[in-house]
Amino acid sequence: MWEALENVAPLVAPGGALVLAIYNDQGGGSRRWRFFKKTYNALPSFLRPPYTVLVAGPRELYYLAVATASGHPGRYFKNIAEYERTSLRGMSYRHDLIDWIGGYPFEVAKPEEVFDFYARRRFTLKRLRTCGGGPGCNEFVFEKSS
Repeated sequence: MWEALENVAPLVAPGGALVLAIYNDQGGGSRRWRFFKKTYNALPSFLRPPYTVLVAGPRELYYLAVATASGHPGRYFKNIAEYERTSLRGMSYRHDLIDWIGGYPFEVAKPEEVFDFYARRRFTLKRLRTCGGGPGCNEFVFEKSS
């Protein structure tokens, strides 16, 4: 990841913008997800579907329970059916789930690491949206100094 971030820096013209989304480093949580993803990719293909169910099952049951408890169990299934059309990611629910569990390599960084990296390369941070220390991506907009 750092090599890719280094390689893109000279491609930005002075005054140009560099927009990034980098997975947030959650410490132990990120290390666990790297393990899950690496394990998925090491499995033979016939074991990947049951592994996906094993990893995602508890989360899916939780979402179904919440929808049921709120009196709208159909909403859970409707969200899955309409996921590809309504998601910003443009994937089917199944493909997004597989990406979530098996998307590898999985590299992370703390916001300050990305900020410091680009500050040393004459970029100014113009906008930052963090995921509040939780899972997800921190989003950066940098401008290259003239």
